Amino acid sequence: MISLLVAMDRNRVIGYQNDLPWHLPNDLKFFKQKTTGSTIFMGRKTFEAIGKPLPNRENMVITRKQTGFPEGIEAVHHIGAVLDRNHERPEEEIFVIGGADIFRQLLPYADRMYITLIDEVFAGDTYFPTFSNENWELTVKEKGKQDEKNPYDYYFLQYDRI
Repeated sequence: MISLLVAMDRNRVIGYQNDLPWHLPNDLKFFKQKTTGSTIFMGRKTFEAIGKPLPNRENMVITRKQTGFPEGIEAVHHIGAVLDRNHERPEEEIFVIGGADIFRQLLPYADRMYITLIDEVFAGDTYFPTFSNENWELTVKEKGKQDEKNPYDYYFLQYDRI
């Protein structure tokens, strides 16, 4: 199963200057809970924003760059690597964690989307691609806990391909 995992604002903003435009610790906990023990695929810019391999995950970076990645990162050179992994391990949930171009290329192949929808508008330069509700069913909607560390209204959404 190929799952896209993303946080975005009301306008589909997912990033600004290669960083998140918000700080939402509960979303980071959700991300960790979902991806620990799994394979994650990301683009090179997303990896550079994170800055290191994420522990307890198989970290795959989709890039044209041939070398220069630290131990714990496997570089692959096309999105077909995600499709190949899905074919080789159909029982495994594979997570695609960004960036925008990787999401755009893999959206047609995704089986599930986990979207943390932040009910705010942020300045941004990177957007999640549009998708049609005709192809997706909202199967989970859970309001996130708001507090002093998580100051926004936000929702954990799960969409499954129809």
